[in-house]
Amino acid sequence: MAEEAGSGEVRRPHRFERGRLERYLSGRLPGFPRQPAGALVVRQYSSGQSNPTFYLQKGGQAYVLRKKPHGPLLPGAHKVDREYRVQKALFSAGFPVPEPLLYCSDVSVIGTEFYVMQHMQGRIFRDLSLCEVGPAERSALYIAMIETLARLHSFDLQSLGLQGYGKGPGYCRRQVSTWKRQYDAAAHTDIPAVNKLAEWLANNLPPGDTEESLIHGDFRIDNIIFHPTEARVLAVLDWELSTVGHPLADLAYATLFYFWPASVKDLSQGTHLAFKNAIETPSFEELVCVYCRCRGISTALSNFNFFLALSYFKMAAIAQGIYARYLIGNASAENSHEFVKIVKPLAETGLELSKRSCFSSTHPSVARELFPPSRKGQEILLKVKQFMKQHIYPAEKEIIHYYAGNRSTEAKWQKPLVLERLKEMAKAEGLWNLFLPDVSGLSQLDYALIAEETGKCFFAPEVFNCQAPDTGNMEVLHMYGTAEQKKEWLEPLLEGKISSCFCMTEPDVASSDATNMQCNIERDGNGYVINGKKWWSSGAGNPNCKVAIVMGKTKNSSASRYKQHSMVIVPMDTPGLELIRPLSVFGYLDELHGGHFEIHFNNVRVPVSNVILGEGRGFEIAQGRLGPGRIHHCMRCLGVAETALQILCQRAAQRETFGKKLYHHEVVAHWIAECRLSIEQARLLTLKAASTIDRLGNRKARKEVALVKVVAPRAVLKVVDCAIQVCGGAGVSQDFPLAFMFAQVRTLRLADGPDEVHLSTIAKWELLDQSKKLMAKM
Repeated sequence: MAEEAGSGEVRRPHRFERGRLERYLSGRLPGFPRQPAGALVVRQYSSGQSNPTFYLQKGGQAYVLRKKPHGPLLPGAHKVDREYRVQKALFSAGFPVPEPLLYCSDVSVIGTEFYVMQHMQGRIFRDLSLCEVGPAERSALYIAMIETLARLHSFDLQSLGLQGYGKGPGYCRRQVSTWKRQYDAAAHTDIPAVNKLAEWLANNLPPGDTEESLIHGDFRIDNIIFHPTEARVLAVLDWELSTVGHPLADLAYATLFYFWPASVKDLSQGTHLAFKNAIETPSFEELVCVYCRCRGISTALSNFNFFLALSYFKMAAIAQGIYARYLIGNASAENSHEFVKIVKPLAETGLELSKRSCFSSTHPSVARELFPPSRKGQEILLKVKQFMKQHIYPAEKEIIHYYAGNRSTEAKWQKPLVLERLKEMAKAEGLWNLFLPDVSGLSQLDYALIAEETGKCFFAPEVFNCQAPDTGNMEVLHMYGTAEQKKEWLEPLLEGKISSCFCMTEPDVASSDATNMQCNIERDGNGYVINGKKWWSSGAGNPNCKVAIVMGKTKNSSASRYKQHSMVIVPMDTPGLELIRPLSVFGYLDELHGGHFEIHFNNVRVPVSNVILGEGRGFEIAQGRLGPGRIHHCMRCLGVAETALQILCQRAAQRETFGKKLYHHEVVAHWIAECRLSIEQARLLTLKAASTIDRLGNRKARKEVALVKVVAPRAVLKVVDCAIQVCGGAGVSQDFPLAFMFAQVRTLRLADGPDEVHLSTIAKWELLDQSKKLMAKM
């Protein structure tokens, strides 16, 4: 007896005369072995809940047979002739299906209609969580599945020769009606949730209901044969429910397990809906992004709640139908009696999903509910996540290797070619200048979530042209620059053709009080002459850095101390501008970002037209520049925290001390918990600040910005420090990114104003708010 995974003896209700089938195939199936007679092996697959499916083997040749069940059937169900037709059309078009070889409508052969198709060797995953493979392979397998689904939905029906395969417009209405009818025909007891869900679906059909694509109808990962060793789809199986209709019905059905509640998950053990573990990679958002990219459509999926609710309604009806066949003795599966347990929970879940408008499988759901991004923001965030996964993370090693190999040469200030290629790819996909609302169409809240994502990789912000200090300088020129200044400097910065630096901090004074500034900007005829020293001018070492924005003191003794400073545009090749030295941050030169330089200005002359907004407006510009910029820094550093916490948890799970895993030590478990607390709290505060900027503007959000500027770096430093402690010596070595993370985040407690200045600002605004409350009571 031949062995075939997932198959066993033919169950009694599905047995037929093998000799008659063998004689029929010998005369009609090309290539079927004629000798020896009577040697046909037939085994039944345990899967195939609807149409019984069998493994056939003779003389080294293997086939698969699918037939209708015997006995009374629900009207319109089990159309094996349609399965054969659609598979034949798709196989001819090069779509991955088993080759259909023969269709038989003569019920005298084995008692029902049947068809025979090619047998394919590969992997079929019965557990939807794919627990037998690692996260990376699981993600690749699910992405391959979704890419295949997108390809199916992209076919033209006429080119496939499937005209008339469906019934035209009105698919959603027909589906609701069909599955309600199927359920009613199989129901053995009244379940109010099913009736309520059917009523909601009938009253909330998508407008138009005119989509006409070829859809599978039962598209799940356990209906797919994968290559034995590669994440590649060899064949899509079980086309009984295929028709012409709305493609989102397939997408919702293929991803409904992301919203599977624990109660239903427990009940579904033993059925084809079982999965042992939660599916975290890939995320729902990633699969949607892949699907939409492959089809060239927006990730803003209209009426997706309807299609998820429909999927659960359909599952409830199918489960009820399987149980009904069990009761009359013609069910295909041995465990068909189990399905009655999940009908009610499935319907209740469908009702709950019908009320939702936002669908996410990621952790920050609470933050998203309190501070929901716009539809466009969600769409761009999904694209950024997918771009990072496909292109940025795979390039990390190459970029790290480039800078490590050129540390002692001048080439360290150059950009590696792979980074330039990534920038061109991001620009081509429209993932460019996302930080600037008037250009991107995103709010500060939208961009805050995107900035967190890019913060998970040290060079990602630059790929999207969202790196400091260029973002701040572009904001200054966009908000305050003249038409000429914008044309000469803003446009090439927005295009990514040049970069810039910002010169404010000085080495000889306490720069936390910016009024201490000594750099002198003096009017001389039709120009300004600049003399002074600046340092921590980030980005100045980049060979592509062509312009600096310099803040200095312009003499005006009668003006207030906050109206004596100006900002001017200084081309980097202006005579008298001298790069003195790069400054290290805890030993790091930060070459990727062009370093942080000390710059001297010796009689540097620029035209009067280079002043921004006017003399004495420097502090006004600085406040406008720093508000959003501080939010961006804080959100990016939360991405750093997420990466650090991931490293911490991985290390705690890998290493053992004193006879147990690190995470089993209570102190380490508490660190993990405290880190998550810190991240969630800082994220909420940052999103609140971003939302306040959107609603009230920069000036009225100063207190919120100051709050998060203190809280976020402190929270992230705590997470990075815990990760270092868990990793031990490795944590402070070049083998892990933690030391570099610590250096970067610790700097944020000084950059854009030290914590102490922000604390004073917070105290001032708090006292003012309290005094207003007191006055109101009086």
